[in-house]
Amino acid sequence: MPQGQPLVVPDDGLTTRARRNAPVLAVHTGPGKGKSTAAFGMALRAWNQGFSIAVFQFVKSAKWKVGEEAVFRELGRLHDEHGAGGPVEWHKMGSGWSWTRKHGTDDDHAAAAADGWAEIQRRLAAEQHDFYVLDEFTYPLKWGWVDVDEVVDTLTNRPGRQHVVITGRDAPQGLIDAADLVTEMTKVKHPMDVGRKGQKGIEW
Repeated sequence: MPQGQPLVVPDDGLTTRARRNAPVLAVHTGPGKGKSTAAFGMALRAWNQGFSIAVFQFVKSAKWKVGEEAVFRELGRLHDEHGAGGPVEWHKMGSGWSWTRKHGTDDDHAAAAADGWAEIQRRLAAEQHDFYVLDEFTYPLKWGWVDVDEVVDTLTNRPGRQHVVITGRDAPQGLIDAADLVTEMTKVKHPMDVGRKGQKGIEW
């Protein structure tokens, strides 16, 4: 795909503009580092275009310091106070989904994941955001906490122009088949292979 040009133009009756404005479902999977990082990079571009951003983190501990969260919260504040970019929401399962007014960690992680997915379904139906990051969402799918077929049906039939990026290892085949963009991160080398620990600015 040199210089962003498609190799084949489909005979689908759509205009170039219509294809360019089609919503994208992206999946970042595989064992390598960078799945969430790439998703947040896309979200940064979306924010710069004025898109409404919603991030849902499904597995990471609420206590885990995520550098991107701090940045996006500042970007959300910048939008609220000065009108730059787009609005931002960031929700973490481990701290209790923010809309539920619950605090602390829910012992029933499966129920919490199902609650998160139900809220995402509601927002997709209402076309509440332009760009969604479902971070580490493949794990609730893999563990059977959320039904894969239901997710695929909801995402395939979502209304409007809502972009969705899903991250995590072992993405189910049904989700891969439904996605427009699938990237598999493959580890070639990693500092941890030789005993080095995670570093500020690299892992968080």
